Amino acid sequence: MEDLIIQIMNNYGYLGIGLLILIENVFPPIPSELILTFGGFMTLSTNMTVIGVILISTLGSLLGAIVLYLIGKILNKDRLIKIVESKYGRLLRVKRKDIEMADKWFLEKGTGTVFFCRFIPIVRSLISIPAGMSEMSMIKFIIYTVFGSAIWNTVLVCVGAFAADKMDYILNILDNVSHIILILLIVIFVVCAFLFYKSKLKKKANSEDENTDINE
Repeated sequence: MEDLIIQIMNNYGYLGIGLLILIENVFPPIPSELILTFGGFMTLSTNMTVIGVILISTLGSLLGAIVLYLIGKILNKDRLIKIVESKYGRLLRVKRKDIEMADKWFLEKGTGTVFFCRFIPIVRSLISIPAGMSEMSMIKFIIYTVFGSAIWNTVLVCVGAFAADKMDYILNILDNVSHIILILLIVIFVVCAFLFYKSKLKKKANSEDENTDINE
């Protein structure tokens, strides 16, 4: 995959970089670290500039994020609730109140995550879906996405441009950091899911106790 990415960038320059970053946002497994750092490295031997690579990569990030945002908007809260309340949706073991609670959390606390998650591998792409599902303002979404993506892209492009002789070492560090962050996110998700499930069991037990007391 790395050879193909480099070949596309060599053949199509700015257009190749923008297209690859767009695809990377829609399909997170494609490594943006490689695209951006090599894009910065290419500014040393081509007519491309660091500013140009940052701008085109940020545009690609925005377009890719908008695609996922629109997918999330199509699967809006109301449609998701209908799916959950259908006979097939019961298999998911998710209730209407769970969806409404998640939607409320994102609206109250989660909009800022659209900015901060742009620095986290894989999550920086997927965060666009709940943003769309929660009907986050498109203008606010674009602003957060542009600023977050621009910072991330600038760091990696500059690393590629000013530390070209240590490219392999840097890419290795970035890859290791990406894996560590992803593992931490999985652990956090598992812990939160466990605590949520434990809370539901406790509420159910309390509810059964109250019903027993009433019957007595």
